Amino acid sequence: MSLHQQQLATALDALDRAFASEEPFPVTGCTYCYADQDLADLSGPLDLITDDLLSAVAAEVPSHWDDFPRLYRRLAPRIIRSAVTGRLHVDENLIASRLVAAEWTTWDAPLAGALHEVWAAWWRATLDSRPGPVSVRETLSLITVATGALRPWLDIWTDTRTETADAQLADFIDDVLVEYEITELHMGFYDEYDASAELLSWLLTEMRDRADDARLDEPYLLEHHLVSGSPGPGVDATRKIGEG
Repeated sequence: MSLHQQQLATALDALDRAFASEEPFPVTGCTYCYADQDLADLSGPLDLITDDLLSAVAAEVPSHWDDFPRLYRRLAPRIIRSAVTGRLHVDENLIASRLVAAEWTTWDAPLAGALHEVWAAWWRATLDSRPGPVSVRETLSLITVATGALRPWLDIWTDTRTETADAQLADFIDDVLVEYEITELHMGFYDEYDASAELLSWLLTEMRDRADDARLDEPYLLEHHLVSGSPGPGVDATRKIGEG
């Protein structure tokens, strides 16, 4: 296990400890989609909730629950651990959108802080492993939408000058250049975050010498960069997210 993978394991264990104070409560919600036994299981010990039920709740729309923020907060450690390790089988973009709906950044400081540590450790571990359990694009999308900022994660990638990080970069570029998707690239299940300008500017300036892909020199992309190449939302205010 590499150093960054060890740091991720440590962050996930710290997440469990931080959320240990979230006690069970009577969960109520849509009885058309969830049986009484499902609601009873969700109201009981966290470790007895089945993986299938956890996945269903992780993806479910907030309106299905009478107290969605509290339920998602209580399940967060298991949801995040399963997502990070690629065992949740739920669209990563959807998890980010649900966390935003649960207003995770407003949770008590120890809880939100533990999640911040996981985002940073997960991102570094992703850049350090190829292939990983979750693709670099899906990881970047989840943490960007969850934190509301892309630039801090790009800064970490810029500073990570390793063969693995560059190999991940090549895979990422090959993905987002299909049919010039990067010119209209949104992150999040509901396309909450417009990442086009930030990503294209980053690739064509800071990372061009590390990106061995002639398609980045296409006139169409260069022109698009000149026309729309401006920083996206949250660049300055949240630049330090993920550092540490």
